[in-house]
Amino acid sequence: MAGRIARWGAALGLGALWWWAVLRLALTPHAGALEGAVAAGGWGLSLLPVHCMPKARAAGAVAAGRWRAAWRTSAADEAPVTTASPPLRSDGGSDPS
Repeated sequence: MAGRIARWGAALGLGALWWWAVLRLALTPHAGALEGAVAAGGWGLSLLPVHCMPKARAAGAVAAGRWRAAWRTSAADEAPVTTASPPLRSDGGSDPS
């Protein structure tokens, strides 16, 4: 119970600090680097993924080693790739006839 109260208190305190910085930046001409750093830092924290789960439980997760295996396939296993390109035309591609 005490841990829950501490987490809520920290969240409310940091939220109030962030709102103070944002409002001070928006409303007063004397806001400075401290307010900007607090506002930018709080916004940056909001971009963190908070709904994370282990990769094994994630829906649609790519299996471990899949990309490694794709890079290690030999060229003999794949179809040959053609590198020929069409000849360049000096008339810009227009056909007068």
